Amino acid sequence: MLTGMTETPEKSPSEPLKRPDRHERDDGADIERDTIALPSHVAGSGTLDRLVETARDYARAAASENTLKAYAKDWAAFARWCRMRGAEPLPCAPQLIGLYIADLATPGGKAPALSVSSIERRLSGLAWGYSQCGERLDRKDRHIATVLAGVRRKHARPPVQKEAILPDDLRDMLATLPHDLRGLRDRAILLIGFAGGLRRSEIVSLDHGKDDTPDSGGWVEILDDGVLVTLRGKTGWREVEIARGSSDQTCPVHALTQWLHYARIDFGPLFVAVSRNGLKPTSARLSDKHIARLIKACACEAGLRPDLPEAERVRLFSGHSLRAGLASSAEVDERYVQKQLGHASAEMTRRYQRRRDRFRVNLTKAAGL
Repeated sequence: MLTGMTETPEKSPSEPLKRPDRHERDDGADIERDTIALPSHVAGSGTLDRLVETARDYARAAASENTLKAYAKDWAAFARWCRMRGAEPLPCAPQLIGLYIADLATPGGKAPALSVSSIERRLSGLAWGYSQCGERLDRKDRHIATVLAGVRRKHARPPVQKEAILPDDLRDMLATLPHDLRGLRDRAILLIGFAGGLRRSEIVSLDHGKDDTPDSGGWVEILDDGVLVTLRGKTGWREVEIARGSSDQTCPVHALTQWLHYARIDFGPLFVAVSRNGLKPTSARLSDKHIARLIKACACEAGLRPDLPEAERVRLFSGHSLRAGLASSAEVDERYVQKQLGHASAEMTRRYQRRRDRFRVNLTKAAGL
């Protein structure tokens, strides 16, 4: 049951759910060592060795830690698949990758078949892995492209979208929270996440002020009219404006200031873990997994989608439910929603809209029919 969600010392957002096996650890370590290194003809020195480590740190910062973990896991799975069949992952062989795609789509034995989107994610991980080894994976090679096109044609299905949390749903979820420090924090998380259209990783990466911590993903400024959130997102730095609500019960700014006041947070991570008795904040930044657990637990407690069994309801809601809720319920011009969510295209924003004014533009009548 998710309703009895307890809080334990948080793990880092990128910590895997299970311990990787020996092959996974070795493959990931090999890739990291090979990414940035001195040329073979250059003798090492203390200064150059330090620069190598600095360059490796910058290379790791090129993508989020969660993305790098996923890519490393994809590469490890491919390397293990190759070894089990007497092959080697290097050098890059498009023919071998085409066979790998076919096996992922229709595996033998008890292994489940992967969806098209999961296979494409695996390919992105392989492209990253080969690039770290100084090689290039050409996804347009006929041995890869034609097999993947056939998999799409035969197995592709519409994506399964998470349920949007609409304003009435959110009010019901807020009513389930306890009236203690943990409840204040979780109330602020839900309201800030909804009103800002923030990803769960963006919520937990926020600091109170600029440059408070080395792992900061942004900071907040509380102004008279609202909160200005400065975020380091997927496409660079952006600002998100979260205005005040119509009442204190649903105002994200009021919820945030209440949490900061009673938790006495004026420096460091914005959202931290709370002691087991719910009375004292700790210094540990929350994991993004807490956001997902919080949303699922509150949705079940609030009785959302009572027509479904609890197990299905748990799978139906996630961190993206807050972003989808804002996109689906904000009755403003679409471009403002697109800017708030940080999307590069309006088409991506429309994917988050679970309900919208369809057929508003009637091309049939406009054409004279």
